[in-house]
Order: sequence, then C-alpha cells, then structure tokens
Amino acid sequence: MNGSGQSAGSAAGSKRKDARRNQQTLLDAAAAVFVTSGVEAPVRDIAAEAGVGMGTIYRHFPTRADLVIAVYRHQVDACAEAGPALLATSPTPHAALGRWVDLFVDFLVTKHGLAAALQTDNAGFETLHAYFLDRLLPVCTQLLDAAAASGEIRSDLNAYQLMRGVGNLCIGADSDPRYDARRLVELLVAGLRQPR
Repeated sequence: MNGSGQSAGSAAGSKRKDARRNQQTLLDAAAAVFVTSGVEAPVRDIAAEAGVGMGTIYRHFPTRADLVIAVYRHQVDACAEAGPALLATSPTPHAALGRWVDLFVDFLVTKHGLAAALQTDNAGFETLHAYFLDRLLPVCTQLLDAAAASGEIRSDLNAYQLMRGVGNLCIGADSDPRYDARRLVELLVAGLRQPR
C-alpha cells in the first residue's frame, strides 16, 4: 500500500486507464481536425482541439505517420464495434445497416490523404488495409445477413461489394461541393430493399 491507501497495482492500473483516455482524446481530436483540414493539418491545430500542448502529441505519436496510423486504426475499431451495438439497438436490421454505413462514410472521409501520408511505407499501408478488411468485413456481413434474414433487403450482395461501392461513391466528395456522396450512399442503401 502507498500512503494514500491505494495499492501500487491499482495506482498503476488507474494511470494506464488515464493514459488510454488521454490517447483516446488525442485520437478523437486528430480525427476531427483531419475531417476539416486533411491529414496534413498542423499539429498545433490538433493540440488545440484536444486541449493539450504539442509536446503531448509528439510524446504519444513521434511522427505524423504514427498519428495518422493510430487515428486510422482507432476509427476502424470504432466502426467495427458500432455494428453489433447498432444491430442490438436499432428498430430494424436495415436501419442498423444504414446507420453503420453512415459511420463507414464518416470513416472514409477522415481516411482521405492516408495513402499520401504513408507513400514511403507500402508495407505499412498494406498492413493497415488488411486490418481494415479483417475488422470491418465481418461486421458488414453480420449487418447484411441480419437484414436479409429479416426479409428487408435482397440477399445477393456481399459485404466486400457494398463496402467497395460505398468507398467508390465517396471518392472526390471532398473536392467537389456540387457532389453529395452521402446522398448517393443513402440511395444505394435504400436500393438494397427487397422489392414488394
């Protein structure tokens, strides 16, 4: 026990929780800045969004690539974890699928510029892409299967096709204000409905 009555183990566990929470705050702030300013946004903007000094960001993420990779993985994980939760809380499986696809579109927007940030590390990019597929394809499959089993949507589309289609609809959306990718993605998801 230490002087405050806490065991050394619980104090260390509390510090680890605080460190994870702080890192989570940094990743959320970086993702928000990336949405508005791209992955090349100044670190000072991310620090301001997180309410920390720039040194804190560099202590956690020594290079921009480290930060971009961490944000990417963090958002993949959040998107993967959201699928089952949405399926459990949405009024229908199709509604859960639509809400999950919205999150996926948000993820794709923040992913913009990742390839350029990692252009010198082809193996690193391939590793991230594999992580993306390993985490998100099963979740999308679960949502599609549930919606098909309920009779809400057709059953002849697989998760890879849907995710690829959504991704293709999002290409260039940030550079053309006349193009509303989210609207087209909504139409795609609505078009999955089973004809009556």
